[in-house]
Amino acid sequence: MLIAPDADEARRLLQEELAKPAYVEAQPNIFERILAEFLRGIGRLLDGVEGLGAGPGTLLVAVGAALVIVVAVVLIRPRLNARGRKQDTAVFDDGARRSAEHHRRRSAELASDRDWNGAVAELLRAIIRSAEERVVVEEQVGRTATEAAGQLGGAFPALAPDIARLADLFNETHYGSGTAGADDYRRAVELDGRLASEQPGRRTGTTTPAAPR
Repeated sequence: MLIAPDADEARRLLQEELAKPAYVEAQPNIFERILAEFLRGIGRLLDGVEGLGAGPGTLLVAVGAALVIVVAVVLIRPRLNARGRKQDTAVFDDGARRSAEHHRRRSAELASDRDWNGAVAELLRAIIRSAEERVVVEEQVGRTATEAAGQLGGAFPALAPDIARLADLFNETHYGSGTAGADDYRRAVELDGRLASEQPGRRTGTTTPAAPR
């Protein structure tokens, strides 16, 4: 036997569903904004039938809310899945092998054009390539920003939070809809300089000590 929730219960279930990270993290497009407005209308309707208990009116609203949730999942889930797949893409995505200094120069050029997203991405590439050149980490085809952050964080524990932050910023700006700024670039430059002068605690992926600079 189907037991319909009353207005308070239906509204609570709808609010709990929409408070999940999937809905909070997804960037709204025009369809989602229309959906959000419709959801607000549902909420107002729920308020209007609050005193009807579990009668036919409340049942209809509860069914409508369930349908809205289904539509929201259909709209948002594919975009979230696509975002997750993109974050598994290699940092060096064109297959070419360039030096750390090349990436630093390219980063500076992009920064001079105020392309902060590109400048930050090139600095992360410079940091990873520099670590490979110093034999701090082994060369790895297809390495992602998240993997690099874990490996470099293991070699430079004191700087691990800053490295992880830069990797997250790379993912957000390179694959998502995030935007870097001049301050993000400045922090990335400072991190690159600190890593260049820091002696690693160990070489990632091997028991052999890191080679001196």
